[in-house]
This record gives sequence, structure tokens and C-alpha cells, in this order.
Amino acid sequence: MFMARTPLRITFVGGGTDIPDYYRNYGHGMCVSAAINKYIYVMVNKKFDEKIRVSYSRTEIVDKVEEIEHPTVREALKLLDIKGGIEIVSISDIPSSGTGLGSSSTFLVSLLNALHAYIGEHASAKTLAEEAVKIERYILKEPGGKQDQYIAAYGGFRSLRFHSNEGVTVTPIIAKNGNHKEFQESLMLLYTGRSRRSADIHRRQAMGVSENVDKYKRMVEIAESFPRYAGSGNLEMCAKLMDENWRLKTKLADGISDPWIDEHYERALRAGALGGKLLGAGGGGFILLVVPKEKREEVKGAMSDLREEKFSIDFMGSNIIYVGE
Repeated sequence: MFMARTPLRITFVGGGTDIPDYYRNYGHGMCVSAAINKYIYVMVNKKFDEKIRVSYSRTEIVDKVEEIEHPTVREALKLLDIKGGIEIVSISDIPSSGTGLGSSSTFLVSLLNALHAYIGEHASAKTLAEEAVKIERYILKEPGGKQDQYIAAYGGFRSLRFHSNEGVTVTPIIAKNGNHKEFQESLMLLYTGRSRRSADIHRRQAMGVSENVDKYKRMVEIAESFPRYAGSGNLEMCAKLMDENWRLKTKLADGISDPWIDEHYERALRAGALGGKLLGAGGGGFILLVVPKEKREEVKGAMSDLREEKFSIDFMGSNIIYVGE
């Protein structure tokens, strides 16, 4: 049996500029993201017979790969030419859809890593990310960007540059001693209790790229400057850039924000948060805030109807954590 563990992610700035409708036509996209210590685990085991058993929110038992209803499981098995006689089980630390933490791509990266191990191969982070993008964006033609697959595979705190030729440059955020820790300790992650279909928002966003090119370009500029302030521990500038990025993003498509989200975000700012954003495509999921230590309790009280989720940055990325006979 092989078990892969792959981190979910938070995005600070640049989210949305990783969609092909933008970076292929108007210049490179760029995001700054971090993997966190909330994971999706995928276990793969040889089955007693030649059937295929896949267990996620439901269980499928089929005779052939083509009969699997879960699209990414089906296409991952086809990509690696695995025919049958296999069991696949997944477990997630966080609700597996609609949270804005990149769960669907994280699941796929974890699955690919476990399947490569199952057939006796080591897959690099680059390979896992590229294969996940190939399945989601080219084979299944699901709308969305490329940052989730890369940060899940590589882990850490990184900037991701998306080139018009489909290349991706992955760069770690370098910080002086202690600055990562101080920055990380200022972050507050709050669950809204609301989920949404990111694909619907991504489709609307893609349709409006040409009308919002100036906003995308400014978001890329923000993402290019963010690592400098994060590395030096300048919380105020990081929060200011996140706030500007969020306000730009809300104008890209309907459904990214709404009065309920706006009211909660403004409530956090009034209580002492320096800035923040909603994670993922929008519409629900998690809110990420930058909060000075002395204001943390006030912000927590002001946002008491939301659940706080403690976390830290994961620097390992997707890896095989168990191999058993």
C-alpha cells in the first residue's frame, strides 16, 4: 500500500492571473501562494481481484477504468496506463470542495503521486504539477488556472509565474531569520461556512478578461512586489497589497463577492485587521486576514460567527508518507 499526503494552499495575491485567457494573450500571470499543513491523503492498494474500487464521498466498484464516474480518477488511471486490480481511498482534513483552498487539484496531485509510487516510479514535483494541469485543463477542459497544481506539488511559500508558452517558474520567497514566522503568526484563517462551485465563477471570469485587462495587469504588479515585503516582514504593506488585490478581483466577475462577504470583511478591518481577502474563486470558503498580534482577540470577537482554522506553512509539498507490504 502507498499513501501520499499533499497540502492544501492559501493564495495571497495574483489569483486569477493564472487563467490561460489572461496569460496567453496579455502577458505573464503571477501568484504568491503558500502550502499549508492541511492535507488530502490518498491511499492506493493492490486489490484481491481485478476490479477497481474508488472511495471518496461515495464508493465506486467497476470492472474497467472507463466505467469510473469520478473524472480525475478515471483520467489519472488512463494517463498512467493502470488497467485494474486496484483500490483507491481519499481522506481530507478540510471539506473537499468549495472552500477556496485548491482541494480538487490537491486531490489530483496526491492521487498521481500515489499512483506513480504504485507502479514503481518516483514523480518529481514538476511532473506531478504538469500531469495534473494536463488532466484538469486539457483532457477534462475544466475552467480555472494553474497555481493550485503547482503549489500542491512543490509546497512552501512561493511565487509562481505563468508564461504565455505554458511554462511555469516556481520561486521560493526568501526571508530573513524570523520574518517567515512573524508573517505566518499574523495570518488568521476563517471559514465562512459557505461553499460554492468555483467552475461557474471561473467561466464568468474567463468571459470578461478582455474587459478587465488593466485590473489583471495591476494584480500581476502586486504579485511581483509582494515577495519583497513578505521577505522583509513588512506586514502593513503585505496587508495593503492583499486588500488592493481583493478589491480588484471582486470587479472581475459576478459572484466573487456579495454583501454578506463584504460586510464580514469590513467588520474585520474595523476590528483591527490590516487587510485580507477571500480565498479561491470567490463566493464562499475561507477568508484570510493579516492581523497584528495585539488585535487578534478583537478580530476574533468581531468574527465570532466564523470558525477559525489554525494552520502553518507546509514546506514539503506532495510526498509519499507510507509504503507497506
